[in-house]
Amino acid sequence: MDMLQLSGATKIYNGQAVFSNLDLSVSPGQFKVLVGPSGCGKSTLFDGLTGVMNLDRGKISWKGEALAHLGRHAAYMQQKDLLLPWFSLMDNALLPARTGKMDMTRMKSRANKLFIRLGLKGYESHHPHEVSGGMRQRCALVRTLMFNRDLILLDEPLSALDAITRRRLQSLLLLLQTEFNKTILMITHDIEEALLLADEVCLLSPQPMAIKEQFILDQPKPRHFNDPDLLKIKEYMLAQLEGEPTCEAG
Repeated sequence: MDMLQLSGATKIYNGQAVFSNLDLSVSPGQFKVLVGPSGCGKSTLFDGLTGVMNLDRGKISWKGEALAHLGRHAAYMQQKDLLLPWFSLMDNALLPARTGKMDMTRMKSRANKLFIRLGLKGYESHHPHEVSGGMRQRCALVRTLMFNRDLILLDEPLSALDAITRRRLQSLLLLLQTEFNKTILMITHDIEEALLLADEVCLLSPQPMAIKEQFILDQPKPRHFNDPDLLKIKEYMLAQLEGEPTCEAG
C-alpha cells in the first residue's frame, strides 16, 4: 500500500488552474523528487498537502485513509530555514518538542544526538546570525527530524546555499532515508540534485502543472555524474525544461 496517495488534485488561483486532476503516490521508504520549472506550482502543491491552503478538488489518502491534509503525519522543511533569531540553535531545534508538549528530557537527549550526527556539536548555544547558512539549514533539518514523522516534505531546502555547501548537505539529505528511515517527497528545479538523491524523479510541466514523465533510478547511492545513464537523463530533462515557457506564479 502507498503511504501517500493524491488523486485528482486541483487548485485554481485567480481563475487559472495551477494544477488540475493531478495524481501522485509515494511508497514507504521512497525518496521521490518532483522537478519542474520555477513557478509551475510545486510549492502550492505542498501547501495543499499540508493544509496551508485548501485544494479546490481532490483526495488525499494516508495509508489508505482519507484525510483533509497530512497534518501530523508529515514534517515540512522549506527553502528558508525559518529559525527564530532570538533563540539559540538548540532552542530552535526543540521547538517541536515544546509546541507538542513532549518529554523535554528525552527530546533534549534526542536533539543532542542529532547535533552530533549532523556536525553541530559545540554550536548549541549559538544564535542563527552567528553561524553559516549551511549550519542554519542543518539546524532546520534537526528541527524537522524532531517532529519524528514518517514522511518528510522538502521544498528546495538547499537552493539558497552556495554550490559547495549545497553539495555537502545533499549527503545529509540522504541520511533521512538511509539512517533515519524516512520517506521523502522533495521538490526542486535542480535536475542534478534530483538525480543524485532520488529513487524516482517526476518531470513536471508548467501550469497547469502535470507529471509529464517519471524516471526510476536504481543506481546505488551515493551517486556521481560519471554514470552515462544519469548524464543521458539529465540532458533529456534539461532539453524538456528548456523548451517550456516560463510560468507566472505558483
